[in-house]
Amino acid sequence: MAKVQRALLSVFDKAGLVPFARVLAEAGVELISTGGTAQALRDAGLQPVELGDYTGFPEMLDGRVKTLHPKIHGGLLYIRGNAAHESAVQQHGIGPIDLVAVNLYPFEQTVARPNVTLHKAIENIDIGGPSILRSAAKNHESVTVLMDPRDYAEVAEQIRATGNTNVELRRKLAARVFARTSAYDAAIASHLIKAFGPGLTSLSVSSTPKLKEAQLPETLAVNVPLAQPLRYGENPHQQAALYGRFKDFFEQLHGKELSYNNILDLTAAATLAILKHTNPCGVGQGDSLREAWDKALATDKQSPFGGIIAVNRPLDLPCAEAIAEIFSEVIVAPEFRPEALAVLQNKKNLRLVRVLQSPITPAALEVRSVGAESFLVQERDLKRVTPSDLKVVTRRRPTEEEIKAMLFGWRVMKHVKSNAILYAGPDRTLGIGAGQMSRVDSSRIAVWKAGEAGLPLSGSAVCSDAFFPFPDGLIAAATAGATAAIQPGGSVRDTEVIAAADEHGMAMVFTGVRHFRH
Repeated sequence: MAKVQRALLSVFDKAGLVPFARVLAEAGVELISTGGTAQALRDAGLQPVELGDYTGFPEMLDGRVKTLHPKIHGGLLYIRGNAAHESAVQQHGIGPIDLVAVNLYPFEQTVARPNVTLHKAIENIDIGGPSILRSAAKNHESVTVLMDPRDYAEVAEQIRATGNTNVELRRKLAARVFARTSAYDAAIASHLIKAFGPGLTSLSVSSTPKLKEAQLPETLAVNVPLAQPLRYGENPHQQAALYGRFKDFFEQLHGKELSYNNILDLTAAATLAILKHTNPCGVGQGDSLREAWDKALATDKQSPFGGIIAVNRPLDLPCAEAIAEIFSEVIVAPEFRPEALAVLQNKKNLRLVRVLQSPITPAALEVRSVGAESFLVQERDLKRVTPSDLKVVTRRRPTEEEIKAMLFGWRVMKHVKSNAILYAGPDRTLGIGAGQMSRVDSSRIAVWKAGEAGLPLSGSAVCSDAFFPFPDGLIAAATAGATAAIQPGGSVRDTEVIAAADEHGMAMVFTGVRHFRH
């Protein structure tokens, strides 16, 4: 194959640009460039041809029209060796462009800044860059296309050796281009949908009258960049990697690399206290973090071993010293006091993670893979229940303390895997049963865990993530000592369950809200 004759260099990120351009120049490649890129090359003693001089058409409209020209795209797209193509470009004075180094306006970084204006976002939508990249990538049998400075070295090595690149490298680079431009367009679409209003592209769920118009995209874009490879997945025989903007939300301050399971757990723990395998082991609140920690740990002193601990206030020394007494994998906090950090950094295998901003927002969707290129998408379960939402269905009304216990438990319970049963006091969890095939089994486990911890359930509130399908689950809770119950209601046997509560002197409320978590 012929050597590279002409290269177009137009980059926002100028890292590595000059050394790479020198290699091209030394290989006899003519350099075409624009604006700041051309100036950077001239400052380094190189002599690029200005794009406007090459095309005979000036840059205009504040740079909006610069590279969109037949001499550029014709030089990239014509098929070398095709007689009709060769004749057309010769007739119109179009020369070959055999190499392109272009990267894009930083749209994602721009819109990630706080309070960015819509005008600023739109002005950072690159038009010419993606067009050039796609033209070059489509004709990769003849054209080398680069968008990442990290690829300069490999391309430079091949050009030094042969004057061109091999087809295997060109194919690899072309595939990366289409992945990048796809993700770039998806980021733009996502931002503009939010800016212009979800009604533009939302799905109307007309078959379910109780639901509002869903805030879901017509097309799901899951093309996100690699953040970091992981040692392995859930198990050592499974490969895994982390993708997307995780590091915009969490900053690791200490300890060895986070694992796949660590990342799952710490994301789930960001709104809770002690967590294991994405299930809360114990949650407590108090006037100090140490008091809240003691209450949370009291729920279950065995399961937190090797678990994830989260606090919602800056971690102070008294709490850090208490946490340091047990082995845990990760501690998540909005901040670490210097004295607390000094204590915890003595544990080399303990990961300390600071929450930079909450990853849980109303606009954030939950996405799950359900097979080959198939996904389930839903809005996050951010529903909060207040005292005014509670419907008392028993003869006895709950006391103020029972209402506090029910609402505390209800906040925690929606994070427990279904079937979920949780016993709570006004400021602490007492027993948690998660992920069982029957609600009665979950209740038995919660009672057993409370017994193991030495926590009496007398006067507690029992919380159920879905309705009690039969009275047996409620009766088991009453037998364990619960005096109040909170559940969604909605079973065909609600009257039987209510009668069982009345028979045992319990107060029970319906929320009308289910919190399944599979």
